[in-house]
Amino acid sequence: MRTLETIAHVTNDGKVSVLVPSDLSQGEYRVVLVIDDQPVNKEKRTLLDFPVMSVGAWPENLSLRREDMYDEWGR
Repeated sequence: MRTLETIAHVTNDGKVSVLVPSDLSQGEYRVVLVIDDQPVNKEKRTLLDFPVMSVGAWPENLSLRREDMYDEWGR
C-alpha cells in the first residue's frame, strides 16, 4: 500500500483528474479520496515574514573545512 499526496483537478461536471507517479503500474486500484473544504491557494508566498534569529558575526578564525570539522574517521 502507498500513500500519495498530490493536487487533483475537479471539473464542473464532477470529474477528477489526478497525476500519480510514473512507476505505478497500469491497472485498476482501490483508492481513498479525501478532499479539503477549501480549494488550493495558488498565490505565491514570500519569505518576508520568515523568522530570523541573529547570533552575531562568525568568529574571524572559524573554519568550515571538512578536515577541520571532522577527525580522520570522518566523525
